[in-house]
Amino acid sequence: MINRIAAATLPADVPEFLRSTAAQDAMGFYGPQPDNWRSEDPGLYATLVPEHDINFEEADLAGPLPRHRYDYIAALQKAQAAHPDLKLTPQEVGLLPYAIEEHYVMLKSAMRDYRRAVAAKRDTKPAECEILVLAGVLGHFVADGSQPLHVTVQYNGWTGPNPHGYTAEHIHSKVESDFVHNNVKVTDVVPLVEGTKPVVLGDIFEDDMKYLRHTSALVEKVYQLEKEGAFTGAGTPAGKVLIDQQLAAGAIELRDIIYTAWVKSGEPVPPKTAN
Repeated sequence: MINRIAAATLPADVPEFLRSTAAQDAMGFYGPQPDNWRSEDPGLYATLVPEHDINFEEADLAGPLPRHRYDYIAALQKAQAAHPDLKLTPQEVGLLPYAIEEHYVMLKSAMRDYRRAVAAKRDTKPAECEILVLAGVLGHFVADGSQPLHVTVQYNGWTGPNPHGYTAEHIHSKVESDFVHNNVKVTDVVPLVEGTKPVVLGDIFEDDMKYLRHTSALVEKVYQLEKEGAFTGAGTPAGKVLIDQQLAAGAIELRDIIYTAWVKSGEPVPPKTAN
């Protein structure tokens, strides 16, 4: 849903192949693929699972999150000595911000390929396919970042001190799959996205961190609502509002990241830094 809405609401200065009904269908198809890939093999599952989440409560023990994946891994390793009771590995803590940032960079590169093909009057179809695959996969990770249970240690039932009596039952799929499938329509979410203007983002990593932090601020709200029956059956109006808003937030973030990649793909390639 997030992928399709993002494609449908891109501005008119983005090439039509990325806004068309066919593009929406492709984006909808490629979006779930990261989950399908990891289900193929236990080794690949272990590799890909951390890309979908980040436990901010643990990640923040390493200090401000570095901009690059391996600097972040090193920071977790350094923090481990001060927290021997925890397992501060990327596999346990998560890598979601880096999956989003890196797929943005790859998408921007693919859009440069498209621009070069247009300028050289070559067939653009290979570049278009590359763009749709990367945008669709990027959408998976952006969408994960809209779901509060993807950015917390409390990802599937409350653990640790629990003074408010939140459920310890597995609720992840209940919130993001069952409730959405049974109660949310695209037409509920589209107006929330269409009411915002597409923007070119300045710094993708910083913007993405704001987006993920906003999602993180809703973790306890999800558990409060769940306790009130907000995601059981037809749920409650408050539960519906939160889910609609977060789906819209994901579509807006994805739309703006894709738009930013398109605009910035027209800029000169930055000079390479020495290894």
